This record gives sequence, C-alpha cells and structure tokens, in this order.
Amino acid sequence: MSSVQASAEAIARELAALAAAVPDEAAEALAERLQTAPAVFVAGAGRSGLMGRALAMRLMHLGIAAHMVGETTTPAFRAGDLLLIGSGSGETPGLVAMAAKARRLGGVVALATTNPQSTIAESAELVVALAASPKDDADPSRRSQQPMGSLFEQGLLLLYDALVLRLMELRGLDGAAMYASHANLE
Repeated sequence: MSSVQASAEAIARELAALAAAVPDEAAEALAERLQTAPAVFVAGAGRSGLMGRALAMRLMHLGIAAHMVGETTTPAFRAGDLLLIGSGSGETPGLVAMAAKARRLGGVVALATTNPQSTIAESAELVVALAASPKDDADPSRRSQQPMGSLFEQGLLLLYDALVLRLMELRGLDGAAMYASHANLE
C-alpha cells in the first residue's frame, strides 16, 4: 500500500532526474537574458502560469522590472523586452499568439517547455527543454507517476528558482538584500 510519504519520495525522485537533465547552456543563456533585458514579461496558462507568477515576484525582489502578462498593472511590451513563456506543449493558442506578437514588437521570446519542436519554440530565441513527459504522452515508459502536467509544472518552478539563485550570484545579492523589495503593506 502506498502512503503520502512514499508518494512524496517518488515525486522527489522524478524531480531529481529532471534537475539532473536541465540543459545548463540553455538555462545559463536564459539567466543572462533575464539579467540584461530592459523588462521581463512572464506568461503561462493554468498551473504553469502560477509558476510564472512565482518567478515574476522573485525577479522583482532582485530589482528586475518583471511583469506577469494579463495583470491590470502590466505595462506595454517594447522592443528589446523579454517574454518568458512556460508551456509544456508549446502549443497553447493564446501563448502562440502572444509569442508572435512579442516578436512583431521587436522583443525576445524565451520558452521553457517539454516540446522543443513546438510552434512557440520555433519563434523563440531561447528554449529550455525540461525532461518531463507531455501530459498526454501515450508512452508508459516516459510517463510520470503524477497526474497530467504535474512533473513539468514542478520542474518549471525548480528551473525558475534555480534561475533566481543564478541571478542572485550574478548580481551579488543574498536573501537579506532581496528582502528590502518584499511587500511591506501586508
């Protein structure tokens, strides 16, 4: 019989394998782009979007002009800005259209995905392919024990937090310095 602890250990094993397969060169290029972009816009649908919100918050704590696409306070996207999309399939219609528009506006598109041959990947300058099976993968040898896209979404948060650690290093910041940007009206 399975237990919650056994399930947590199975998830941790899947995440450890995913972390070991993060393409370091692509992730490092993304960290550099996050560091130098005039502004960063983060997008994703569903749970991937929730992971994006977490990243946008941490980028703000790092002093980076970061915005979550769709929020009422999100400013205009401009030439040179970075649009970072988290999409397992890379085929979500609204995100495909968003990527195309960002390119038309002169921006840079980056994608974190399970599908580096997707429509969004074709228009992206930077692609970080995470080794999680797509949520509709029919191959049982690749399929996660977790439901739907959970492994990708967890891996996305893992990637995003790893990028934050790398940016902290590049900027010479620690958690205490970032705390000065933390919300203080709560």
